[in-house]
Amino acid sequence: MTDETTPDVPPATADPTSPGQIEPLHVPMLRIIEVGLAVWVVALVVTLVVPALHQGDRDWWPWTCVAGFVLGCLGWVYVRRGRGNARDAA
Repeated sequence: MTDETTPDVPPATADPTSPGQIEPLHVPMLRIIEVGLAVWVVALVVTLVVPALHQGDRDWWPWTCVAGFVLGCLGWVYVRRGRGNARDAA
């Protein structure tokens, strides 16, 4: 009797260069964070230039952009120092 809930797992002695071995995808985290920082800066400029976006009930919108930028900077420093993604740290 076989257990049908578990997938077929290749034996541990298989050749690591075989086509069945999947390598992890490299993700450039620093570049992603930098693009996110740029988007927050653009959003801040837009909310400050258009008066309807920072007056009345929307007076908190520029502060949201500032908070996103500050938190993004903290994330950038965290990854840059090698603690977030050691492989991608420059």
